[in-house]
Amino acid sequence: MTTQTQEILDFYTRPAAMTSAGAHAPRFDELPGDVASLVRVVQGLLLHQHWAQAYGVELPDERRDESHLRPADRMLDRLLARDERPLSAARALDARLVGVCRHFTVLLVALLRAKGIPARARCGFGGYFHPGDFVDHWVCEHWNAAEARWVLVDAQIDDVQREALKLDFDVLDVPRDRFLIAGDAWSQCRAGEADPSKFGCLDMRGLWFIDGNVVRDLAALNNMEMLPWDDWGAMSGPDEPLREEQLALFDRLAAITRSPDARFAELRQLYEGDERLRVPATVFNAVLNRPETV
Repeated sequence: MTTQTQEILDFYTRPAAMTSAGAHAPRFDELPGDVASLVRVVQGLLLHQHWAQAYGVELPDERRDESHLRPADRMLDRLLARDERPLSAARALDARLVGVCRHFTVLLVALLRAKGIPARARCGFGGYFHPGDFVDHWVCEHWNAAEARWVLVDAQIDDVQREALKLDFDVLDVPRDRFLIAGDAWSQCRAGEADPSKFGCLDMRGLWFIDGNVVRDLAALNNMEMLPWDDWGAMSGPDEPLREEQLALFDRLAAITRSPDARFAELRQLYEGDERLRVPATVFNAVLNRPETV
């Protein structure tokens, strides 16, 4: 292993702003150290906001607010205030923290890093939720040392969702044509190999939506895993026509985020040096329609 490779793996093993457990870090010590077991731990602690009814749970509005929590330590604050048992104890459905794919991903990244396994969040699109569509989605990418490769893991997909979606692949090793990182989605659409209208969420689709995920993926690769509806800087607005200079910027970002290790120094420098890309102190929460301090 080269020195540069080790530096990259070290970067993705250290807890950061969104993946630090803070005062709750000792609670990670008693947890198992393998990926499959940690995925089960995460699934026993979280309930996906938009899947709740599939489990027979009706969420009151105040519980939906939990999906706006960003850092892992605040997620754990809320979870443990409701049930202070060890994290290995699966919570009753109505006692789980409410979140979305990003929360499953961030908590798994936090747990993996605590166990010394390099991990990072990836923002992109899942092709296994609605036939013919690629839906706004986040997964975890961890380093498999034995195979010397990064592996995609979808911590959200438990037995209930696997059955509902009739999946034909291992969610602990998601094929890269089933989950497209945002840079791949952008590049395929720009090359005419994919239809931008197939990428997004609900009625929000198109290149403008993809470019937002490219920026979020860049931030996540720089250890700032934001909410899927956090907007800032270079992201374009709904159905906004993109100028040539914007297209050129997103072409570059897509290329870098598709090969983040090969271009790691550039990825770090571009993010830190460009205020359009770096997560600011205040972002716009597009769901709550208000600016929020990060």
